[in-house]
Amino acid sequence: MSLHYKAFFLIFISFYLSTNVNAQTQNNFYNVKTFGAKGDGVNMDANAINKAIDEAAKAGGGTVFFPAGNYLSGSIHLKNNICLYISPGATLIASTDSTQFDKPEKSINDIYQDYGHSHFHNSFIWGDNLHDISIIGAGRIWGKGLVRNGKNGDENPNKSICLLMCRNVIIRDISILHGGWFAILATGVDNLTIDNLKVDTNRDGFDIDCCKNVKVSNCFVNSPFDDGICLKSSFALGYARSTENVNITNCQVSGYVEGSLLDGTFIRYDPKNPSPTGRIKFGTESNGGFKNITISNCVFDDCRGLALETVDGGQLENITISNITMRDIGNAPIFIRLGARMRGPDSIKISECKRIIINNIVAYNVDDKQDAIISGLPEHNIEDLQLSNIRIYYKGGGPKDAVSVTVPEHEKDYPEPGRWKTMPSYGFYFRHVEGLKMHDVEVSYLKDDFRPPFILDDIKGAILYDIQAEKTSGTSSFILKNVEKIHISQSNEIKDTYIDKADRKDL
Repeated sequence: MSLHYKAFFLIFISFYLSTNVNAQTQNNFYNVKTFGAKGDGVNMDANAINKAIDEAAKAGGGTVFFPAGNYLSGSIHLKNNICLYISPGATLIASTDSTQFDKPEKSINDIYQDYGHSHFHNSFIWGDNLHDISIIGAGRIWGKGLVRNGKNGDENPNKSICLLMCRNVIIRDISILHGGWFAILATGVDNLTIDNLKVDTNRDGFDIDCCKNVKVSNCFVNSPFDDGICLKSSFALGYARSTENVNITNCQVSGYVEGSLLDGTFIRYDPKNPSPTGRIKFGTESNGGFKNITISNCVFDDCRGLALETVDGGQLENITISNITMRDIGNAPIFIRLGARMRGPDSIKISECKRIIINNIVAYNVDDKQDAIISGLPEHNIEDLQLSNIRIYYKGGGPKDAVSVTVPEHEKDYPEPGRWKTMPSYGFYFRHVEGLKMHDVEVSYLKDDFRPPFILDDIKGAILYDIQAEKTSGTSSFILKNVEKIHISQSNEIKDTYIDKADRKDL
């Protein structure tokens, strides 16, 4: 929607309201106040809101309009061809009275994914099997009464916006405060646009699960206690469905103190405490896999790093990530993990992870324990990985004896970089990779680090050139273990080298 169209739209609504104060509907606009909503933040407005939606749906669709005010409500039920327009100064408030919300429906299964991904109706605003719906406007959704977790038997509401098996969906311009377990959970939603949102929440920002044709753009997502923008492909639909054709662009993720994004104070947590989460991540639910994904022009601030994970049988392939800037990153700046947790039916096979391009990355003040971790599995390699134009400044300070650490596979575990604790290298750690190309990459530290910058373990076919790394005297630039067909050139004042095969070589 262009700025000119938005301006015209707001002028039209204002004219309509000023000239039709007593009219219930006209030109497919449905003012919730004419259906009995008080908007005073005290009286319960759920019945009036849902009545306005029902009337619009009976007429074939329309815009349900929220003028300025505070609308206390329980569950709001979306319908086909409905637009919720939350105007500037309007706030939809999730009641703290859990009896005002719909109960969680019987799940298709609750074995292979978290409770929050197994139930959908216990939400503030929800709809399933709908088409052509939108939630727009410069107003706010406040998930005041939403909880941030749950388990079987728990009937508390835990999602701000929840959509299941919908298509042609637009969410634009709104802000969400304290969104519960998920500020937005979209499962099996196709043709989804999320644009220009400001989200400041107590757990996940956007969880996009088993969705196709998705664009997320121009959003600020602050989520200190969980992931900011998270792609998943769970078994919640009862079958494996990939998340594919996704474009994430011009977004910022962060881990500031909750509420400090929207109030403009941007308060950071004590750096001595565990790092806030924030970040963009694929996984952990990964039964259906991830295909044809682009991420570009995004900012990570005071949060964890980029994470690409497939551990439940799905393919992770055809991924392009570019123009990313990071600052104050609390774990691995880049984490690519092919694992074998295998949370799914017994028939699933180990995942595949291939055709990934990551370029134009700059990261500053990155965690002192972990480097960029790229790890497949024995006999199941990450394939065809290209990394270029990357500059990372680590905190440094790693001890020399860390180089002797045996890095566990953790193949069955929840895939999180923190499980690896202190790594034996400070820059990049590659293991079980086939077809690696890396060039124009530089790493350094802010405090002397006695670990080597690069370790390659079980790598088949690698071309590395123009690789530069700060290192302390007496420390190798590269430690190579069980490698084949490795080319290194124009790198760190090392003589150009070709290694056909080696069990161990230090350069």
